[in-house]
Parts: sequence; C-alpha cells; structure tokens
Amino acid sequence: MQIANQAVVVTGGASGLGRATAEWLTRQGAHAVIADLPSGNGETVAREIGGKTHFVAADVTDESQMAAVFDAAESLGTLRAVVHCAGRGGPIRVVDKNGVPGSIEEYEKVVRVNLIGSFNVLRLGAARMAKTDLIDGERGVVILTSSVAAFEGQIGQIPYASAKAGIVGMTIVAARDLASRQIRVCTIAPGTFDTPILARLSAEVRESLAKAVPHPSRLGRPSEFAMLAAHIIENPMLNGETIRLDGAIRMPPR
Repeated sequence: MQIANQAVVVTGGASGLGRATAEWLTRQGAHAVIADLPSGNGETVAREIGGKTHFVAADVTDESQMAAVFDAAESLGTLRAVVHCAGRGGPIRVVDKNGVPGSIEEYEKVVRVNLIGSFNVLRLGAARMAKTDLIDGERGVVILTSSVAAFEGQIGQIPYASAKAGIVGMTIVAARDLASRQIRVCTIAPGTFDTPILARLSAEVRESLAKAVPHPSRLGRPSEFAMLAAHIIENPMLNGETIRLDGAIRMPPR
C-alpha cells in the first residue's frame, strides 16, 4: 500500500510514538488526522506537522467521537491506514503492601482504554476501509500498539500487561477475519522508548532503563517506531504479525 496521497488516522498523535508516526507519514505524502484527548495540544501539533494534517479531539473508546475522526480523514482522501498508538498505564498490585486487593475499578479503566479502545478503533476503521476500492489487491491496513509487557509484564503492570496481551491475541484473529475484505492487521510491541511518559522519570532511572537494552543500549526513538509503521503499511505481505521493537530486551520481574 502506497503512503503518498492517502488518508491516514493516527491515534495518540499529539505526542510520543503517535506524533512521530504522523510526522513520518506526512513526510511521505500522507494526509493525516491525529486523534487525541482534548486536554492535549493536538491543534498545535497538527500545525507544527503541517501538510494536510488535521486534529480531532477524541476518546478512542467513544464510538461517536471516533466516527468524527474517520469522517475527517475521509474528507482528506481515501482512508488506507490506521495507526493506533493511544493508550495509558496505571500501576496496580494484585495485593498491596497492606494486604488490600488491587482496585478492580482502576484495572477496568486501564483495560478499557488499551484493549477495548483498540478494538473500537480497529472495527470502526476497518468498516470504513471495507467500502473502498482495491489498490494492488488490498484496501488498507490497521496497525495496533502492544508492548513487551504483553510477554514479560513487570510487577505492578498487571492491568497494562493484560490489555497489551489482549491486543496481541486479537491481531491474528482480526487479520484472518478481515482477509476476505483485503484489509491487513499488524501490531507493534515496543520496548522502552523515549516518550513523554519516560521523560517524567529521573535521569538515573532513564539511564538504567537504557542500559537494560542489549543492543542498541539506549531508549528507543519514536522515529524508529514510525519507521516500522510505515514499512508495515508499504509491505503487503506483513499481516497478522506482532513485531517486537525492543533491542532484544527481556523485562525482569521488576
């Protein structure tokens, strides 16, 4: 699938991996709509990226808000790619140090955004793509974002790891389901990346995280995530796969 002159949607596009992806695809000639929460700086980011980039405020779990995102994308061209980067964390222990069970309410919030939000974006985006004409034997591609936590979740990551593992599980099923409509589905599972979330940590903690990566022994760059997302869009044989992007890291228990 070519990128130039196609409409794409990038969720979580106001910062981090999403912003880098929107920037990368725009430089390749895509017409991007970035979706993010209204509390972010999406309007400013869209102006900074330039091109035909638009911002639409949306909660990825909300059907009507995401419908507005896809409407905006279709006003720019034919929707051919969705890169879903939006998500959230939230540390919870199964039983805390005082013997209190972990919060089921907080667990549900993290799973709702990360897992249910992913399915919402996937289903709504695929429904729009399914109505488009074929180009070189395909209609489009949806790229989801998991995490190495799906495979080696650390202590305190149980809601996040559960949700990200769910995304891995849905990838091959969705790819097979949508194969009859010539829509591909892949997932990227990044390791420790230099995003605004990690920027809140101390320099010592960031250095420790970087040293834990075998090679290259540093934090991942958002542009490297964007580079892989672009390649998945362009490579028609990539389908149903979860690709770890982690410098060979395997996370310890804590």
